[in-house]
Amino acid sequence: MLKCRSVWRTLAPFAGASATLCRQNVRRTGLNNGRTPAHVPAAHVATGPAGGGGGQNHFYVLLVGGTCLGGAIYAYRTLKGDQRRYQERIAEISSRPHRRAKEATTSIRTEAPADGPVFGGAAEEAPAEPQVEEAARQDSAQPSLTLPWHAPYLLIGGGTASFAAARSIRARDPGARVLIVTDEPDLPYMRPPLSKELWFSDDPAVTETLRFKQWNGKERSIYFQPPSFYISPEELSDAENGGVAVLTSKKVVHMDVRGNKVKLDDDTEISYDKCLIATGGVPRNLQVLDRAGEEVKNRTTLFRKIEDFRSLDKVSRNMKSITVVGGGFLGSELACALGRRSHDSGLEVIQMFPEKGNMGKVLPEYLSNWTTEKVKTEGVKVLSEALVKSVTCKDDQLEIKLKDGRLVKTDHIVAAVGLEPNVDLAKSAGLEVDSDFGGYRVNAELQARSNIWVAGDAACFYDIRLGRRRAEHHDHAVVSGRLAGENMTGADKPYWHQSMFWSDLGPDVGYEAIGIVDSGLPTVGVFAKATAKDTPKAVTEKSGTGIRSESETEDVASSAAAPSAPAPAVAREDDYGKGVIFYLRDKVVVGIILWNVFNRMPIARKIIKDGEEHADLNEVAKLFNIHED
Repeated sequence: MLKCRSVWRTLAPFAGASATLCRQNVRRTGLNNGRTPAHVPAAHVATGPAGGGGGQNHFYVLLVGGTCLGGAIYAYRTLKGDQRRYQERIAEISSRPHRRAKEATTSIRTEAPADGPVFGGAAEEAPAEPQVEEAARQDSAQPSLTLPWHAPYLLIGGGTASFAAARSIRARDPGARVLIVTDEPDLPYMRPPLSKELWFSDDPAVTETLRFKQWNGKERSIYFQPPSFYISPEELSDAENGGVAVLTSKKVVHMDVRGNKVKLDDDTEISYDKCLIATGGVPRNLQVLDRAGEEVKNRTTLFRKIEDFRSLDKVSRNMKSITVVGGGFLGSELACALGRRSHDSGLEVIQMFPEKGNMGKVLPEYLSNWTTEKVKTEGVKVLSEALVKSVTCKDDQLEIKLKDGRLVKTDHIVAAVGLEPNVDLAKSAGLEVDSDFGGYRVNAELQARSNIWVAGDAACFYDIRLGRRRAEHHDHAVVSGRLAGENMTGADKPYWHQSMFWSDLGPDVGYEAIGIVDSGLPTVGVFAKATAKDTPKAVTEKSGTGIRSESETEDVASSAAAPSAPAPAVAREDDYGKGVIFYLRDKVVVGIILWNVFNRMPIARKIIKDGEEHADLNEVAKLFNIHED
């Protein structure tokens, strides 16, 4: 290409001169033709060489032809070079994973010691350990991972919302190719059993099998589907009938919403047509624990994932004392689960929280106090109104100093103080984060942009009855993920669902809730005496599943008319076997808790949806049949 440019610079002046002379010859020819006489003498045939102007014209023709030929060669070589560079770029991108694996293997096998001899400018090969060689051989024997560079449906996050969306997409578009990218090493799984049923399993290998018995005795896996349900990421692009692939242990670190592509933590880029963000959240931590030393952090668990369950299970079998900080759903569930285990192992379980009683932010005070006593009977030492001032490590134990002067010594801390929505992609994607509730702000169809949807814990949505809010519950993840999947395939449905959540304090006490359940709101409770069937164990025996939202989200309340039954009366003091708690705002029911009352959630959902004032909530309580035998 450089030679062609040099030739052009050399010939350009001649080409300009040639054009000038051609114009002059044309003008002369015109003048001469104008002066030609009527009688032209016969032409004589010349036998010698052409004279003057004829030779110059031949030179100019050759010069112009050479110039055109050089330009054509230049254009051809330029296009050819661009094509070659494009092919080299594609080949380089395709070989990245294999090259990284090869370089890693080579570096393990050939890295010389720092003071090793050098011959011919190359380091002498150092002998490798047998274990390292074996690992390298295994790595080299494995086929290189070829990722799909394009996914029609890209789902970021491997939790409940992503799986629900994938199943919904495939239901509406059977040939869809769906790629789930998760930073966890596991296939999509349900989180509730991590703090509930798994702790009550008698199987010593439960941390490996992740199978558990529900309260009804039936066994199931924590995973939504076995590995055979999915196809490998390498097969996704060529799958004739589509499928769902899961790319594990990969994190999306950047989104290019204009270019419709994302970048992974290994610099791999994947383009998409439509994208779902279902990144969930990360456990909050106490600032005092964040500021503590490494010894304290190494003895602290932020409970969220499978690896956290495995770690805490190991700790509970080897330590003498565990302190759970937090009195909400997760903290109370873990405290009860560990307390049950303490009966056999002698483990000391302590639970501390700033409220007056367990779940004090949710339950009315009288029910919170009753729940606290229930937790104590499970073998838990409860410290209420406890604000942590400092945590230090001394004599191989953690010392927790409270602001009121109390001192607690323990071997391990579990921080269960809430969840922070994961909005790491907001900046690169240019997506709006809600300043009040956190999470990505979405419209009624769960859209953040024209081809980007958000579902699950990370979505801040507008509730047509209760205003803008964000929910962190399994049922919300199921329903919002399912709706997002439908809308990604063109359904354009608004999110009108009132999600529910549930919590079990062992097999005998459980509750389900919907709407805004805040202990700061006025409440009205209607209770009755519980029977043997009014327990989480009994309801799972009847429904066949401990994940109660799987059955509840499909039900619809057929009628709001009260059945013929005697008017319920408020139960006697301290007898909260079962009942209904109504949460009011401006005399309208905005939240309901069903305490040991099950399979009535569609009725509660309809009451909130209607948004009416009720003069007598005892009459409304008849709808739940809490006095049935």
